[in-house]
Amino acid sequence: MGSRYGLEIRTAVAADAPGLADLMRAAGHPVPAHDLADRLDLLRYGHGTALVALEWGPPSGIVVLHWYPALEQASPVAQVTLLLVGPDERRRGIGRQLLKAASQAARMAGCGTLHLLAAPDRPDLRAFCAATGFVEAAAGFARPLRKRGSAET
Repeated sequence: MGSRYGLEIRTAVAADAPGLADLMRAAGHPVPAHDLADRLDLLRYGHGTALVALEWGPPSGIVVLHWYPALEQASPVAQVTLLLVGPDERRRGIGRQLLKAASQAARMAGCGTLHLLAAPDRPDLRAFCAATGFVEAAAGFARPLRKRGSAET
């Protein structure tokens, strides 16, 4: 997807699984690396993607995105089901860059809205969502992917 100040964001592949397993374990989401590799492969061929942020070594963060048709909207809806930045890498803009890349992937998939699932008891996450353009919605936060007044294709 791109690189900024030594940070590369790209589609996660099975070879990223060991580093991502370490990142997820540190955040309290333990998944064995071999299971994670299989899940990343399945995700690549479904309606979604996993994007990984890399800086000079193991993964710094990951965002997992799924899209699906919705009855109440003309265009598909994208949903961030995991946004994770390593504890030592936080407060450096990596989460924002991952969301930006996820938004771009969702727009390319034809989505009109991006939802982010969030626990209601996380004030730090609520502040991050507000700062990145999300508003509170059912079971999390949402933001449009297209600017107001732009025509849908």
